[in-house]
Amino acid sequence: MPSVTALRVVRDTGGVDLAEAERAAAQFLDALGIDTGTESLHNTPGRMARAYAELISPRPFDLTTFPNDEGYDELVLARSIPVRSVCEHHMLPFVGTAHVGYLPGHRILGLSKLARVVEHFACRPQVQERLTKQVADWLQTQLQPKGVGVVIEAEHTCMTLRGVQATGSSTLTSTLLGTLRHDARSRAEFLSLTGLTA
Repeated sequence: MPSVTALRVVRDTGGVDLAEAERAAAQFLDALGIDTGTESLHNTPGRMARAYAELISPRPFDLTTFPNDEGYDELVLARSIPVRSVCEHHMLPFVGTAHVGYLPGHRILGLSKLARVVEHFACRPQVQERLTKQVADWLQTQLQPKGVGVVIEAEHTCMTLRGVQATGSSTLTSTLLGTLRHDARSRAEFLSLTGLTA
């Protein structure tokens, strides 16, 4: 019987106190001159608290790996994984897509887990550069593949809705490790399959 390895992944969020968050949201809105006493805004502080709690609380998952019995040595790539996070500088959302790939070593990964790893690191106040590297480094450590590639493209509302108001702009970040970093042909294949030019 083939061996399956599963690692339970849970991040301690330090305990979310929704009642306190709701009180703080009400004070925040009041300080901005927003009257939450109206019928339409009465429940807004609670909705705000629950929305942010959801944005920063990743779901636990099992990182399931399997032996690479067939010796598969070509690229495994999950494209267009949805990304949603909040900018740690303004606590405004950024959304986009991630392309995550790896060159297998002795083990292969359950495919849905590539999306789970992205979600795990995105569900916290973040910067896109760190998020990209965290996903790649974690896969490298847990899976020990021959190479890992992560590309994230996202629109940051802290840029599009405020400040410079650069509507329609997106930010692209990448982290390449192992063979995907050092071998030009492997790197070109990965970037081509993600839809980027090498």
